[in-house]
Amino acid sequence: MLARAVIVGVLAGCLLFGSGPGFADEPTAPAASTSTNPAASAAIADPDAWRFRFASYGWAMNVAGSLIARGQTTDVNASFIQIIQKSDSLVGFMGYFEANKGRVGLYTDLVWAKLGFDHSTASSRNPIAGLQISTSSNTAITYSLTIVEAGGLYEIAHWPGSSGSFTALDGLLGFRYWNNNVDVNFDFSGTVDFTRLSSALGRDVEFTRTGAIARSGSLDWVDPLVGLRLRHQFGPNQEMWVRGDVGGFDLQNNFEWQAIGVYSYAWQFTGYQVAAVIGYRALGVNYTNTGNNNAVDVVLHGPIIGVSVRF
Repeated sequence: MLARAVIVGVLAGCLLFGSGPGFADEPTAPAASTSTNPAASAAIADPDAWRFRFASYGWAMNVAGSLIARGQTTDVNASFIQIIQKSDSLVGFMGYFEANKGRVGLYTDLVWAKLGFDHSTASSRNPIAGLQISTSSNTAITYSLTIVEAGGLYEIAHWPGSSGSFTALDGLLGFRYWNNNVDVNFDFSGTVDFTRLSSALGRDVEFTRTGAIARSGSLDWVDPLVGLRLRHQFGPNQEMWVRGDVGGFDLQNNFEWQAIGVYSYAWQFTGYQVAAVIGYRALGVNYTNTGNNNAVDVVLHGPIIGVSVRF
């Protein structure tokens, strides 16, 4: 079982995970207007107008941990390069949306991916109780996951700097929905030794054969989460932020954590801003469903890169 420690501060917040890249710029001061239309003047002078942003990004996942489908445990340790050689999709689909007004904000984040693992990156633990396979074996796993996160943001503190720079601390509260599907296929050939039966009979019981075992299982659940996001804006076009959060709190035999660090550089256009984002994200989860004997205990981590639009 993976350690439950969460490093809140180094890596934090997802490319957009409840704090999208380059998402928290100070509102630009409105220009003076000579309009005599009261409604128009009020709209221009509103310092707390709604601000929106949308981002599409890729997450080059590395996966480490174990997956259990109907009692069959498979250990997984795969790099992003190894995964894309077997996966139906390279990094799946990732998108983020955030809306802010004054010190308050709302956000949502979506991750979908279908990952494949072969015998070089996954190994099966005791596919049959008491069974030992002394020769060749092959394991193939397909792991599909959907992660939907939504919540609220509130700016706890704001420290102005020089020339348009500032530092701000945000608190966040929300939930994360998980949907996991695991398909395990285990092929073996060679000498099979039933050690438990051998002990019971007082003599060796073994034979040579080939065969295959298939298991599939699914898990879905919703966890509450709480976290912090620290932002620093160097100027109108550059920002860096880190975010950390924890969730689950053993409410359903589970615990999860997340840490992200992101840097963004923006280009200003008439009426909107486009930013390039790069960073690193780590997300760990440990969940067990004792009813159907399915479980997930993995850490997903890797670089993120994307583009966001703010208007």
